[in-house]
Amino acid sequence: MSQTTPTVRVCRECDGFPVVHITTGTLDPSGQRRTLAAACSACQGTGTRTAPASLVRAGK
Repeated sequence: MSQTTPTVRVCRECDGFPVVHITTGTLDPSGQRRTLAAACSACQGTGTRTAPASLVRAGK
């Protein structure tokens, strides 16, 4: 069985998990934990990165 390469480039900083929720340790009145969302700063929460620019030789 052949393997296919993924066409989407996964962010290497967050490994495709761009947004995580961190607990603050406090409880709200209903008894649930309060959380804060933190997005990956490298991909701005998308989980993918653009391909690096390739060098093009111009002229002779």
